Amino acid sequence: MSLAVLKSRALAGMAAQEVSVEVHLANGLPSFTIVGLADTEVKEAKDRVRAAIQNGGFEFPAQRITVNLAPADLPKESGRFDLPIALGILAASKQIPARRLHQYEFAGELSLSGELRPIRGALAMSLATRRDGGCLAFILPMANADEAALVSNAAIYPANSLLEVCAHFAAKSVESMLSRHESTPLTAVCEYPDFADVKGQVLVKRALEVAAAGNHSVLLVGPPGSGKTMLASRFAGLLPEMSDEEALEAAAVQSLTGNFRIEQWKRRPFRSPHHTSSGAALVGGGSVPRPGEISLAHRGVLFLDELPEFDRRVLDVLREPLESGHITISRAARQADFPAHFQLIAAMNPCPCGYYGHGGIVCRCSPDMRLRYLGRVSGPLLDRIDIQMEVGAVDPAILALDADGEPSAVIAARVQASADLQHKRQGKRNQFLTTREIDQYCKLDQSAKHYLRWAMETFHWSGRAYHRILRVARTIADMQCSDIIHEPHVSEAVQYRRALRD
Repeated sequence: MSLAVLKSRALAGMAAQEVSVEVHLANGLPSFTIVGLADTEVKEAKDRVRAAIQNGGFEFPAQRITVNLAPADLPKESGRFDLPIALGILAASKQIPARRLHQYEFAGELSLSGELRPIRGALAMSLATRRDGGCLAFILPMANADEAALVSNAAIYPANSLLEVCAHFAAKSVESMLSRHESTPLTAVCEYPDFADVKGQVLVKRALEVAAAGNHSVLLVGPPGSGKTMLASRFAGLLPEMSDEEALEAAAVQSLTGNFRIEQWKRRPFRSPHHTSSGAALVGGGSVPRPGEISLAHRGVLFLDELPEFDRRVLDVLREPLESGHITISRAARQADFPAHFQLIAAMNPCPCGYYGHGGIVCRCSPDMRLRYLGRVSGPLLDRIDIQMEVGAVDPAILALDADGEPSAVIAARVQASADLQHKRQGKRNQFLTTREIDQYCKLDQSAKHYLRWAMETFHWSGRAYHRILRVARTIADMQCSDIIHEPHVSEAVQYRRALRD
């Protein structure tokens, strides 16, 4: 036969859509054409495939070769189509049997010698195969086998070279065929810096425990050296254990950048971009949309240190993802959706010199300088941050003592118990409660209602702030195993929004 059709997948954001690789050989002057909205990386496959076929001991047909990557309106990029194109040429020229090719999907970049090199997005492709209800086996490079096999019941057949794949289809005995890769049970080893190292800051630790229990965003405001970065770097160790589905989601995003490592399984991502980062670096972008820091922090922590030093327009792109939990990157030719359920931890100084309100050092900033500095962070963004906590300077007498704080494991156990209670009651963490669910699950007693109304009128907070205070108060009540939200719970939640008061 002069026509061969194989299956592969193209990445479009988190989606991995099915692609038919159609290879046709015809008489005429020798040529090699790839059509189907192929990017430069895909078109360069012509030279890699030719060399790999010849170095594998096969004959490269001196015919008119046309490769169509369907559907034609779906952009194709990267070298993952090298393997199906090479196999299609060999099948169309009858150098390997084509009878079993329809039972598999293929992805892999070829070296000139015919070896298979790892690809980006192997886990996302394996997940897409499961979501589509497909029952096809997946042949891909050996380096991607462990990653792709994380998807339960995935039929993964890894190979080291084009020759091994060809031998699999030409094999007359089982010994010559590729072996199915069996996933090994993984034990999550998550080692984070310990909260026991932090001296003092008891109130801030309490606020971070509440934030971890309910998945609330946090802003830490304090002078230099008060421990803001030290506290934030240990926060991931307080978060509840990741479920298998959450771990797969986070790993799939990491896989899109080629940075996923199997030893990172079920480890909460912790991303800390520099304040010179652009909007595209933070939310994602590019002519071929790639995930940004907020998506790479999916199901983990995004830490923004020196918050006012970020460009204000860059910070404002966080407003929508903080509410929706996903980001849509739109370009003229394509659109890509990425998940962005991250927990924001931000830190900042109270003024440009950093010592406003410090008991021992006199602040050198005028009121106008301080207002301009705080104005770099927009009100709408601050309104979306649940907990805004003041971090005071630590007394030297406390610093001289041995660290005797609670270990992260002890705090994490309380956080896990609270998170389990929330999932049992409503199927989600308190941060994700909708307006209707807040009315259903956040029941206040009479004194709590009066206190919250007084706080709203006194501080002139918005309706969004009202709902966020209720969510935080619900978390505080859950940590005390209380079905009803009482006045002390609301009072504590209100105090967590007053770090930037004048």
